[in-house]
Amino acid sequence: MPAIDIHKLLHQFEYIPRQPLIFSSGLFLFLFAGFISIFYLIHHKHNVKLLYVVLFSYYFYYKSSGIYFLLLVLSTVVDYNLANIMANAPKGWQRKGLLIFSLVLNLGLLGYFKYTNFLYEIYCAACGSNFSPFSIFLPVGVSFFTFQSLSYTIDIYRGELKPVKRMLDYAFFVSFFPQLVAGPIVRARDFIPQISMPTIVTRAMFSEGMYLIISGLFKKAVISDYISANFVDRIFANPTLYTGLENLFGVYGYALQIYCDFSGYSDMAIGIALLFGYRLCINFDSPYQSSSVTEFWRRWHISLSTWLRDYLYISLGGNRKGRFRTYLNQFITMLLGGLWHGAAFRFIIWGALHGIALGIDKWVKEYFKIPDTKLVKVLGVILTFHFVCFCWIFFRADNMQIATSVISQIATHFTPSIFFNFVAGYQNVLLVMLLGYILHFLPHHIELQAQQAVYRMPLPAVVAMLAVVVVILVQVKTSEIQPFIYFQF
Repeated sequence: MPAIDIHKLLHQFEYIPRQPLIFSSGLFLFLFAGFISIFYLIHHKHNVKLLYVVLFSYYFYYKSSGIYFLLLVLSTVVDYNLANIMANAPKGWQRKGLLIFSLVLNLGLLGYFKYTNFLYEIYCAACGSNFSPFSIFLPVGVSFFTFQSLSYTIDIYRGELKPVKRMLDYAFFVSFFPQLVAGPIVRARDFIPQISMPTIVTRAMFSEGMYLIISGLFKKAVISDYISANFVDRIFANPTLYTGLENLFGVYGYALQIYCDFSGYSDMAIGIALLFGYRLCINFDSPYQSSSVTEFWRRWHISLSTWLRDYLYISLGGNRKGRFRTYLNQFITMLLGGLWHGAAFRFIIWGALHGIALGIDKWVKEYFKIPDTKLVKVLGVILTFHFVCFCWIFFRADNMQIATSVISQIATHFTPSIFFNFVAGYQNVLLVMLLGYILHFLPHHIELQAQQAVYRMPLPAVVAMLAVVVVILVQVKTSEIQPFIYFQF
């Protein structure tokens, strides 16, 4: 029997830049099994329970971003104290000044890490000088916990929420590890009231949590990672090496990949939170079943779209200042939403396209009476899906040259004659894609029936089902850990 290398084993618990602690990794499953076992032993001791989860959450973030976990600590301490001062300040410029300070601090932090090189590149291009990027590390999930912390201070300013009395409670809210690095973006008003409640995990919550963990793990590690490593990444690495037909299926593949990757993470986050007795908001609702772009944004990344609506769109004036301002506010919101995703013009284009499409959709519905028939809905789903796929090209491409190459190949070198050879060469990938889209377009009641089936299963059967998914994961996994796509945002 080979001896265990203790140093190598301990090294796995240190920060390894290329190996973040993600839900689909073996190390996380191992740590989580021990962590939750201890949690159930101490859950009746409220303060001990909160401190225990906060410390694990900081360790979880340390495994993703190293020493930069101190940014999370700094944000927690500053916003907690600012919110308490703000709550006791008289209404007027003093209160507004504290909010502005919170906005400048949080958005300044986000801006430095995420947009410094982008702005410097624009400056260099304008001056005609060579661009040499600064060496700035982007902490994982900084956009998520920044927006989450801002929701707290803004709600305090608006008088919609009272500040928490203890920093431990606020630290728990900001750092809760299931949703820390890739959402859902949790609202303070929804989550903080749950913190003071005793831990109660009903059989229904446990079954729902296990179902979401299993389905999320399957979507991420089996579907998303497989089609990414074996097809999509190759297409977008050099699209001119492939025909337009292959590029088109590469775009379809990425549409499925990003959905399965991000919704899979959200499912696991929500499921893990349920095992602790906490309920997070739903983040995806079969978005590719949408018959309009407006409906798509009610179903895709719901926690972000509602955050942008409540804290940006409404703050700009919403629909209260006339039709033109409504369209403009909507466009600005989506433009900034695109910029939130990444510091590059392709993300701005992605956001702008969606902003224009939302305006067109709103205008059409205002001035034309569209019949509500099944045929119209099916045509709307097809049109919306392909528009979203077109926009995904800019989202996925590493640069504008790649994006234009993909579009050019599809438009001018489609080559349909290679279809059967293409199917034969990529039959496994195409079967996984077909499975993914079939599961996505299943009626909602079938998903509820599957969830109920898990609820009726005895606990050993549920554990066995999880084990089967893990075995499948091991069989199809790639050689390297593939972090969740939204970790970079």
